[in-house]
Amino acid sequence: MKFVLFVEGRTEQKAVPQFLKRWLDPQLTKPVGVKPVRFEGWAEFHRDVRKKAHLHLEGAGSADVIAVVGLLDLYGPTFYPDNEKTAAKRVKWTSQHFEKRVNHERYRHFCAVHEVEAWLLSEPGLFHRDIQAILPQKVKTPEKVNFNEPPAQLLDRVFKQSMRKGYKKVVYGYGLFGKLDPTIACSKCPNLKALLDTMLHLAKEADL
Repeated sequence: MKFVLFVEGRTEQKAVPQFLKRWLDPQLTKPVGVKPVRFEGWAEFHRDVRKKAHLHLEGAGSADVIAVVGLLDLYGPTFYPDNEKTAAKRVKWTSQHFEKRVNHERYRHFCAVHEVEAWLLSEPGLFHRDIQAILPQKVKTPEKVNFNEPPAQLLDRVFKQSMRKGYKKVVYGYGLFGKLDPTIACSKCPNLKALLDTMLHLAKEADL
């Protein structure tokens, strides 16, 4: 049995499935699969999510799919209504929008607030000590690293300042996610915790 995870980037495709499993599997009676499906950015995600979700949920092999889980960075998309300004409102609107768009009982949608790199900021000890020394105080609540300087941009700035080279999302992200403790990330990132709690509930309902 597995989840199909819809993502919009290479970092999410390479690193996030195993990260999620490291939190889920110890709480289940058998390991759960997490199969990533990558879209070329949020625009393709928005355009094709319904078609691809129904393909996985109703096509060949669908009996082994617990649910399709959509994951988008809150930072980046431009489809938000003008009156949805705050992160909390955008998370709620986006989840409702995509679940209504897909219109299937086994589709769930979540947002990384404001990017998946916020999860990395939850554990500063992952980074070189020179980087740790200049990380701003706001990383203590990673999901509040917001639209003004989203997490990946913040990492790029501190990498350049301390290491004289920028942060490469795919190259560095894969290694960092492999070391990140999902329990620590959950304790500091409520929206990540909501994602994992939902996946755990669905997996247990599927007798895993």
